[in-house]
Amino acid sequence: MAGPVWKNVYDLTEAQIHRLDQAENHMEMMEINEAERMLLALLDEDPDCIPALNNLGHLHGRHLSDFERAVAYYDQVLSLEPDNAWARDERRRYRRYQTYD
Repeated sequence: MAGPVWKNVYDLTEAQIHRLDQAENHMEMMEINEAERMLLALLDEDPDCIPALNNLGHLHGRHLSDFERAVAYYDQVLSLEPDNAWARDERRRYRRYQTYD
């Protein structure tokens, strides 16, 4: 199994990387339920898995239009890694779409 093309700054195992890749492939194929299942399983093992949290934010924001959950996932990322520019930008994007009662 080849390693990631990107730098593994989160010290993910090869198995975690493989499962993240699979989840992203499921998202690309619009197999959203399977992608979410895989990402949530990664979080069950490691609740602070930033790549899984970022992917869940993306999945809920882009594919499910569940902007509140997307923002909540990005909030989790930013609580763990306040300088995460991706999460900050995506959270800002999805906050614009949130509805407030």
